[in-house]
Amino acid sequence: MKYTQLGRTGLKVSRLVLGTMNFGPQTNETDSHAIMDAALDAGINFFDTANVYGWGENKGRTESIIGNWFAQGGGRRDKVVLATKVYGNMAADGESWPNHDKLSALNIRRAVDASLKRLQTDHIDVYQFHHVDRATPFEEIWQAIDTLVTQGKILYVGSSNFPGYKIAQANEVAARRGGTIGLVSEQCLYNLAERRAEMEVIPAAQEYGLGVIPWSPLHGGLLGGVIKKEVEGGRRASGRAADSLANTTIRAQVQAYEDLLDKHGVEPGEAALAWLLTRPGVTGPIVGPRTAEQLASAISAVELELSEELLAGLDEIFPGPGPSPEAFAW
Repeated sequence: MKYTQLGRTGLKVSRLVLGTMNFGPQTNETDSHAIMDAALDAGINFFDTANVYGWGENKGRTESIIGNWFAQGGGRRDKVVLATKVYGNMAADGESWPNHDKLSALNIRRAVDASLKRLQTDHIDVYQFHHVDRATPFEEIWQAIDTLVTQGKILYVGSSNFPGYKIAQANEVAARRGGTIGLVSEQCLYNLAERRAEMEVIPAAQEYGLGVIPWSPLHGGLLGGVIKKEVEGGRRASGRAADSLANTTIRAQVQAYEDLLDKHGVEPGEAALAWLLTRPGVTGPIVGPRTAEQLASAISAVELELSEELLAGLDEIFPGPGPSPEAFAW
């Protein structure tokens, strides 16, 4: 495994991030524990989760699965850079009650303590805002965060799904307050088929020293060889990938992508991850395996070297928006 610094921090993290969103809803606890063990064995030390994972009446379940894995000992917690998120409503399903979601100081305090209990740990390494909260000023947010850092409950703070201007606003407020390091990472939707983050989000992250952590690196499976699987094994795409393939233009684009990679003898899913690892500012993409086999395939991408010819071909099929502001101005 290869490692890099998380943004401008001294924290070393693996170039692949283990996403845990499937733990509970799609992968049972025993298999989830096996995947986490395999990830550690492969050198992956950066694990990402969120308090709402498990979803619906089971929200919080994913954190509990991770906590039970930590409780097995063997140095598991010490080896992991643990990231979780706050924002989603954690009130019991069907209930609507104020201050059980978003980024008020009250909810942040409540959510941290609940996550620590489920995760069976005394601190969270990277505490991430899962979404922007337009109703809460950053002065309040940073005051709450400063208290938690002083208490030793969290070490670093990251954002997720923030536009570029909110990354700037958050860190400018942090700088004015003094003594607050501000955001150190941004977790955003970014992959070959969805490159809008290149216009504002990634430049802002680079300017302020945030590591970029792309989620959905295979764009819901669209970049994982869906047409090839459909032809060879009769396995039809589902969800976002199926919706995208219903568009004839997108289907032709994906077919060209798979044909290009077949010509170069590269697996589509591994190529999509390897491409992200070549992008400026990217710390590492989040991979969310449902099985140990899917994890092994993702790990192969770290050692995959994409030729200049192949990279150029990928840019032709999936052109980015270009630099900002030139992408939308003269």
